[in-house]
Amino acid sequence: MVSVVQNVAIDCADAYELARFWSAVTGRPLDPEDAPGSHETQVILAEGPVLYFNQVPEPKTVKNRIHLCLRPETTRDREVERLLGLGATFVGDHRNPDGTGWAVLADPEGNEFCVLRSTAEREH
Repeated sequence: MVSVVQNVAIDCADAYELARFWSAVTGRPLDPEDAPGSHETQVILAEGPVLYFNQVPEPKTVKNRIHLCLRPETTRDREVERLLGLGATFVGDHRNPDGTGWAVLADPEGNEFCVLRSTAEREH
């Protein structure tokens, strides 16, 4: 017997608004039962677990011990620019001159995530 990962839970101050950000990032819908003011919301991903947002009273204070890594359909650098336009902030640059590496961004509530190279970039 094994366990199946049901969701990735993210604590936040405004569950609905943070879920809307991640819905735009992933291009995937919110759970149809979610609405502004919901204390629990979900982004339904095409595959795998859902992104579950849980509203909590305490603020984020330290670096995430677990985070999401995104592999964009476009280039890594174009995706970084798109995500910054959606409200992400730039945290760290781990891109290398040879094209390898990743960029670290944070969502509007400060949760860090990585943007990796696209599959096409990895093939070159």
